[in-house]
Parts: sequence; C-alpha cells; structure tokens
Amino acid sequence: MRTLFTLLVLFLLTGCGSQHSVVAPELDLKQAMSAFGELKAALETDNGRFWNHSLAGPLLLVNRETRTVIANEADLSGELKKHGELYLGILPVEINIANTAFEWNGKRWTMVALPLPDTRAERLNLLLHESFHRIQPALGFGDIPESQSIHLDNKDGRIFITLELEALKKALTTDDPLPHLHHALLFRHYRYKLFPDASEAENSLELLEGLAEYTGSMLSGRDDGALRAHYATQIELFYDLDSWVRSFAYFTLPVYGYFLQQQESGWHRQVTAESDLTALITLLLGSPLLDLSDEHILTTGMAYGIEEIVIRETEREMKKRELINSYRDLFQSEGVVVLPLENMHIGFNPSNLVPLDTLGTVYPNLRITDNWGILEVVSGGALMSTAWNKVTLPPPLQVTDSLAAGEGWKLRISDGWKLEKKEHHYYITK
Repeated sequence: MRTLFTLLVLFLLTGCGSQHSVVAPELDLKQAMSAFGELKAALETDNGRFWNHSLAGPLLLVNRETRTVIANEADLSGELKKHGELYLGILPVEINIANTAFEWNGKRWTMVALPLPDTRAERLNLLLHESFHRIQPALGFGDIPESQSIHLDNKDGRIFITLELEALKKALTTDDPLPHLHHALLFRHYRYKLFPDASEAENSLELLEGLAEYTGSMLSGRDDGALRAHYATQIELFYDLDSWVRSFAYFTLPVYGYFLQQQESGWHRQVTAESDLTALITLLLGSPLLDLSDEHILTTGMAYGIEEIVIRETEREMKKRELINSYRDLFQSEGVVVLPLENMHIGFNPSNLVPLDTLGTVYPNLRITDNWGILEVVSGGALMSTAWNKVTLPPPLQVTDSLAAGEGWKLRISDGWKLEKKEHHYYITK
C-alpha cells in the first residue's frame, strides 16, 4: 500500500528545450493545499485593513531537498505547470531557498521552505510574516539599509536586552503592564547610552523584521490569551539562540506593538522608513522622564534578575572570546580562499552569526550564488567582510577545475573561472 511518503505526483515540465520530471510528494501537496486555504481565509478576514494594503499575492512553497516548487498561481514565463489548483515546478539552482520575498519570472513572490510548522497559528504567523516582506516596497519600506546590531554580541549589550525582554515578559503576564513597559524602555535607552550606534542599528532591523513579525503574529488568528502566551514563549526561545545580532527584532517589536495596538489602534500605519520606532513607542506609551543613572538602573534591574543575568553573560563572554580567537586565527591563516562578491545572492541562518569586529562577521551556515559559481557552507563558517565585498573560507582540501571543497564547505565553480593559489592565499579569477 502506498504511503504519504512514497506516493508521488509526477508530470512533465517543458523548459529550455528539454523535458524535466518534476516530483512532488503527496505530503508536500497536502501541506500546500492546507496552507493556501488557511492563508486565503485569514486574508479575506483582514480584507487589507491591517496595512490598508492586501497581503495576498504569489506564494511559493519549496522543498529544500528536491527544490520542488508548489505555487498558488502561475509565473509569467510558463515554467510552473498547472496541477489541479496548484502550480508545480523546480526552483533554479542559482536561487537560494529561504523564507523571503524575491523577484522571479515576472512577479514578486513570497517564498517559504517546507515543511511548514505544525499548528495553524504558527503556519499563518510564518506565511503572513513573509507575505509582509513581499509588499514592503509598496508600503514604503523597500530601501531601508540593514545594520547588524553587533553590540548584542557584547556582554553589556546582552545584559540590557535581556532585562528589556524580562520586563516585556512581565508586562505580558500581569493586569498592570504599563510599569513593566516603562522599565523595558528604560533598559533600552540605557543600552543606547552604552552603545551610541545601537539605536540606528536596532531601528533598521525592527523596521525590516520586527514589523513583519508583528504583522504575522497579529493576523495569525490567536485570541488575546494565546497571543500573550505566544510572545512570552518566544522570549524564552530567544535566549537559546546562538547569536542575537540579527534575531532580536522578531521578539521585541511584536510585544511593544501588541500593547500599542491596545492604546492606539492602527499605530503601525503611522510608521515610515524614516521613523524612530523607539521614540514613537516611548511617546505612545507615555513613558516618564528616564533616570539613566547607574544606581537607578541597578535598582530597577533587581526586579528582573539582573544579578543572575550578569553571571550568565559573564560566563558566556569568556567562552565567546575563545571562539572568536579561534575564528581570528583560522581566517587570518595562510591558504584561505578569498572570493570577491560581484553579483551576490545569499541565504543564511540569522541566529548564529559571530561578529569579528573590523574583520567582518562569521556565518556558520550560508549559501551564495555569484558569477563565479555556487558556494555552500554547512559548518565551520565563512567570514563576510564588513563591506560585503568578499567572503573568506578556510583552506581547501580539494581543488579541481569545477569544484573546490574544504572542511564544512563546497564551491561549484562556473565555466570560465579558476581557483588558484597566488602567494599565500587562494583567489578565484575569470
């Protein structure tokens, strides 16, 4: 008897002058049908009111292993073939698989990787978050430069964002949330006092990712109690992430937004690409004049476990220093591979980045397509320069005309390009 995992739907897809067999497991098809239906119902309920703009549009669900695409509508190039109510195809290898929005075959798509979350609320949260990214340019958020919040890999930065989140968590579990919200903002402003560039960096990510996650959570169909419980649980999950430099915005702004929505419905529609979200939140929550003296911060922090937080982050800082020093030695050693970035498309895990100050940031997992080929890093890491103009890899263990590989990484080299050693390092040239 055929099972969900062995029953395959096969059809012929004609493209580029040849025929390709597209395989879509029944499990993927059932997930897609269910998800498309749930999303359609949620968007019909919203009817474009949340942003005064419909979130409905082209959506691709992609199997990471097979690159099989299941879409809710056709592309304009005819690569996707109709199968019942769905459209099936294969995502080209030069496109990275990620939860994102991107341009492809004449349309701007939402892309979400399979498998989807188990519960309806979690599925909708994810699909609506990524649907927001698709309409970001139409809402005026298309050209916001992203800055990583490197200070959140610093001990003091982590201490005071933890205190902010602990205050937000208490706000979620009490009938009188305002004092805790004011304390959360107090810890935020103190963090900005310690790190003068932090405000701009955090603001960019809260505009880009915080608003998306706020949208996904608010339209996910959770009732008030479930929404509060969801936010509190997410904060606990946040603490387990390896790196906070890019992921924090998913956990801060949605909570503030939830309470702002109760104070002023539709507050988010005031936000523009130039908005200072912290200033807006502080204003709308009526936060009093802030006493940012060390004594006041310490006294206030006692109610949120500052002593335990300091101990934990001090221990982490010592371990982190060891990791950073090992990365510095690795990427400054002889024989590393240096790849210039000319026409880069990148996919990566935002929750495990390791900043190396002026050297750049280590990405333990990433996939890059560029003119020279396709780079996949599954472990060990790659060093992205601060200017995003080159990526450095550990020394190779194998180099051929079409393939180079090292510990945890593989580079498929495009025709007409060569990786060769010059003086002390490897460089790729046309």
